[in-house]
Amino acid sequence: MVKRNVLLNPGPATTTDTVKMAQVVPDICPREKEFVSIMREVEEGLLKIVHADPAEFAAVLFCGSGTINMDICLNSLLPEGKKILIVNNGAYSSRGAEICEYYGLPFINLKMPLNRQPDLSVIEKTLQENPDIALVYTTHHETGTGLLNPIREIGALVHRYHGMFVVDTTSTYAMRPIDMEADELDFCMASAQKGIMAMTGLSFIIGRKSMIEASAAYPRRSYYCNLYMQYAYAKEHGEMHFTPPVQVIYSVRQALQEYFAEGEENKWARHCRIFGAIKNGLSKLGFRTYIPEGQESGLVAAALYPDDSHWDFEKVHDYCYERGFTIYPGKVEKMGMFRLCALGAIDQEDIEAFWDVFEEALKVCEVTTPVIYHE
Repeated sequence: MVKRNVLLNPGPATTTDTVKMAQVVPDICPREKEFVSIMREVEEGLLKIVHADPAEFAAVLFCGSGTINMDICLNSLLPEGKKILIVNNGAYSSRGAEICEYYGLPFINLKMPLNRQPDLSVIEKTLQENPDIALVYTTHHETGTGLLNPIREIGALVHRYHGMFVVDTTSTYAMRPIDMEADELDFCMASAQKGIMAMTGLSFIIGRKSMIEASAAYPRRSYYCNLYMQYAYAKEHGEMHFTPPVQVIYSVRQALQEYFAEGEENKWARHCRIFGAIKNGLSKLGFRTYIPEGQESGLVAAALYPDDSHWDFEKVHDYCYERGFTIYPGKVEKMGMFRLCALGAIDQEDIEAFWDVFEEALKVCEVTTPVIYHE
C-alpha cells in the first residue's frame, strides 16, 4: 500500500493503488505489437468517454502536459489567411491567447469578465463582423475560478457561422458528461492525470478526422506539435510518432477500466457529492466563493480569503499538507483566494475528514470562525 494523500488541487488527481501499480510492468519496446494493441485500446476508450463515433473522430495521443494540446490545436488547425477567436474569461483561455502571440497567429482576444459566463450576443457579433474567423477556442471549465462555460451554446454559434470549435476540456473530461455531437464540439482535449485519474505524462486530443486531414494543407508551424503528423503516423503504424510515456499508458489503460466499471453517471454523481460537501463546509465556516451558483462547474470552489489578520494561506496549507490533504491557491491576479477541487479517486467522507483538519488549522492560526468579511 502506498501512503494515500487527498489532493484537493486541480490536478494531478488522487489515484487508486491499482492505477499506480499498473505502471510496474516488464520493460517493453513501444514498437512491439503487444504495446501497439494497448495504445489502440486506450484510444478506443478515450473516444467512448465523450460518445465520439470512431468513424468520425480520432483520439490522437501526445507526450506532455495539458498545455501541449492547446499548442497543437492552435498552431495546427488554422488555415492560411484566417484567424482565431479566443473566448477569454480565465487563466487558461488567456494561455490560448499567449500561444497565438508566440506563434504570431492572427487572433481576436475577446476578453470577458472572469466571474460569469460569456455574453453570447457579443460572441455572435464578433463572428458576424469577422467572417475570416476559422477557429473559435475556449475553455470548458476555468479551473482558476471554477467557472463553467456554456460550450453547447457557443458551439452552435460557431457552427452557424461555419467555424471550427476547439474546447479545452482538460478539467471536465471524464468528470462532467460530454457528448461530442450534442455539445457541438469539433475538438476537445484532456490529460491522463485529471478526469480519468491516471498518471501524469500523456495528453490527448479528440477531433474530427475530416478536419484533421484537411489541416495537412495548412501552414506547418511546429514539428513536434503538429496534429496531422501525429494522427497520420498513428493511423498508418498504430503508434505515436515519437517515444510514448510507456508506463503512463499502462496506468491509463487501468484507469479507463476503472472509469467504465464506475460508469459515467455514477462518476458524475460522485463528483457532485464531493462538491456538495466542499460547498457545505465552506458555507458552515462563512467563506464566500468567487463564482455565483448556477455558473459553477461543480468541480472547483474558489473561496475568498477572509479579512482576518491571522489568516495565512501558507500556514493553513502546510498544516493540512502534513496531515495528508492538499489545498491550492487561486489564480486571479490581485485577488486572494484558495481552491478546493472535487476530482480524483476520493468521495464525500474524504471531504468530511478534510474539514476536521481544516478547522483545526484555523484554530491553530487563530482565525475567527465563522470567517469575517468587511464588505
